Amino acid sequence: MAWTEDKIKQLKKLWAKGRSTIEIAKELGISKNSVVGKVHRLDLTNRPSPIKKKTDKSPVIRHAPKGKCTLMDLKLNTCHWPIGDPTDAGFHFCGEQTVTGKPYCSEHCKIAYTSLKELTDQNTKSADLIAGNNNQD
Repeated sequence: MAWTEDKIKQLKKLWAKGRSTIEIAKELGISKNSVVGKVHRLDLTNRPSPIKKKTDKSPVIRHAPKGKCTLMDLKLNTCHWPIGDPTDAGFHFCGEQTVTGKPYCSEHCKIAYTSLKELTDQNTKSADLIAGNNNQD
């Protein structure tokens, strides 16, 4: 098929209107591939493909998985409590949501921010339970 000046003008006009290559081909009475080839050779402006989905360029926010947070997953709002031996392959961090202004979740804050008196009382109660003394204060 030979491209005439009239068909080229019509192609450019339909292309500028945003018509699809198949619609242009039907209107001009030619194949879709012929339209695609001519558009390419004429170097007409590219249009987004109707097939390709637009990708969102916004940053991906990764949420740390509960109980299995690696060093690279840690954020300001994820619990930094280490779990396991750092030399072991299974070592990880808690990763739960932190208490505002603290590096740990509420559960680990209870452990990290305990006074000596509270620890002593807790150890005494634990020792009494193990020994079978069920003294209620």
